[in-house]
Amino acid sequence: MSGKWEAGSTGWRTAAFFAVFAVAIVICGPIAGIAASVSRADREIEDRLRAHIQILASDDFDGREPGTQGEAKTLRYLAKQWFDIGLVSGTGDPGNEWFAPVTVIAHEPSAGTARFLRKGFRATLAPSDVLVFTSGKRALVRNAPMLFVGRARSQDFTRNELAGRIAVLLDGDTPDSARQNDLLAMGASAVLTVLDGERTLDEVASRRRRSGYALSDEAVGGDLEAFVGRATMETLLKGTTHTLDDLEQAAGKDDFAPIVLDLTASLEASTDETTIRTHNLIGKLPGRNRQAGAVLYVAHWDHFGECGEPPAEDVICNGAIDNASGVAALTEVARRLAKGPPMDRDVYFLATTAEELGLLGAHAFTESPPLPLEKIVAAFNIDSIAIAPRRTPFAIVGRGMTGLDKDIAKVAKAEGFKLRDNDEANEYVKRQDGWALLQHDIPAVMVTTAYGDMDRMRAFFDGDYHRPSDDLSHPIELGGASDDVKMLTALGRWFGDTRRVPASSPSKLR
Repeated sequence: MSGKWEAGSTGWRTAAFFAVFAVAIVICGPIAGIAASVSRADREIEDRLRAHIQILASDDFDGREPGTQGEAKTLRYLAKQWFDIGLVSGTGDPGNEWFAPVTVIAHEPSAGTARFLRKGFRATLAPSDVLVFTSGKRALVRNAPMLFVGRARSQDFTRNELAGRIAVLLDGDTPDSARQNDLLAMGASAVLTVLDGERTLDEVASRRRRSGYALSDEAVGGDLEAFVGRATMETLLKGTTHTLDDLEQAAGKDDFAPIVLDLTASLEASTDETTIRTHNLIGKLPGRNRQAGAVLYVAHWDHFGECGEPPAEDVICNGAIDNASGVAALTEVARRLAKGPPMDRDVYFLATTAEELGLLGAHAFTESPPLPLEKIVAAFNIDSIAIAPRRTPFAIVGRGMTGLDKDIAKVAKAEGFKLRDNDEANEYVKRQDGWALLQHDIPAVMVTTAYGDMDRMRAFFDGDYHRPSDDLSHPIELGGASDDVKMLTALGRWFGDTRRVPASSPSKLR
């Protein structure tokens, strides 16, 4: 083919081609412009998210630990953002606008002793390698008889059997703290766990000697728990009618019944307490009909402060993904909803404290809510969302646990997003604020791309999660987070509309 244009049939065909091409340019120009504008809109969301994260996860905020200057800086920043967006205080308390006080008590074990007495002997045994802990400030059990309860996995025990006695429990290779809690709830004076499996005293000590946390108004009991190694338990049983081998064999039989041991014990433990004064941040977009209920968005603002171990150079747990990304998205959802017309329902925005200490800020919200909890038609938690790339399918953490799923599916379809149809993400449902809300019968879920790609999510948990490396020293993925903001905004408009979700619509499973 030559490059020269010639007249004739070939010429008019070429002319016609260029004419069509010119028309295509005219037609496609606006389409390309639309695509570019969509890309610019997505990029704008990402840029806003990144700007929030860069501030909240900076070293200047020192890891956003409750009760520190890091908290003060975090809440001042978020409150100003929310005020500028157009939110109003959502606390319902003129004396505490925006900032709802939460008092947390840190419990740190300080001392524990154990003394044993064999039946028929006067000498008291006081082994040094028995660990004793209490959930209260101080607890004591004196000369209590010891009752062997085996593995306590399927056996039924009566309160009469356990009352006034120390339940002696075999740990096994699959420890389960629920067994100790159940025995204490049934009336056991204390539980002594024999570490006859893979768990060691050092492992128990490293875990249990960390601070535990509770809300200040929670009734903290004086439950006693003790742990003893296999060799020490064998020594304690010498000279009695039972050996540890005999007890283990008896525990494995179908007709196993609790065995009273020829031992009594005195256990004592104490705990040091520290008070932490912290805050939830609550904002609101008022709706047109205050009687129609409300939609709630939640994200925790807190992290661990300085958690690295010297001599490491980086000791600050900045929490860029967990959860600066979540409160950044919470803020941008508020911005987008505030730009539209008022919805029928109020929309509340809750930035919780002390999530990392046991979902305590969320529990505090439910115990002193600014509205009746039954008025909340839907709650959406946002946590660690800067994980997946754009167009990753969404997952529901809490799928099947509320009556929200069908409406969420409708919104996803309308917005052009894919939605996972499995429950794989529910593996993590108890590890986020939505779980605390569910315990108070609030229909709460996470709707996010982060759990739409479980391999990426698990890689985060195995890597930067709760470490100083969760910072901006490496690139952060915000494509999926941008999709999350758009989806969560659409969910707010959907559930905020009483025509789409009437007040009588069942949002809880029956």
